[in-house]
Amino acid sequence: MANRHRGEISAELDGRRRTLVLTLGALAELEDAFGADDLVALTGRFSTGRLAARDAIRLLAAGLRGAGEAVTEDEVARMTTPGGAAGFARLVGELIAATFGGGEGGERADRPLPDPPETRG
Repeated sequence: MANRHRGEISAELDGRRRTLVLTLGALAELEDAFGADDLVALTGRFSTGRLAARDAIRLLAAGLRGAGEAVTEDEVARMTTPGGAAGFARLVGELIAATFGGGEGGERADRPLPDPPETRG
């Protein structure tokens, strides 16, 4: 079970409940992948709210590896989640919030993020 106090989230990927966490090693991996000099630069990249699908794959793969799963980015790229693309966007948002804490509006990592605007009915 995911522990939000440790920055973990729980996600359904390929019909299986999995834990994701951006450990220090996973963050270093992401710094390298995104060409960020440090955590501040990495956080700045995430705070724009504009991430490509490849960025989401990298984040989710790093989160799965941080939780101990041996997965490649190619394997993550083929995974499915409830809600399709909007579901993946929600997972990425939850993982970033759980890792870096609140965002604008005082959101906390233990509070789920709202659905992206395009998925509201």
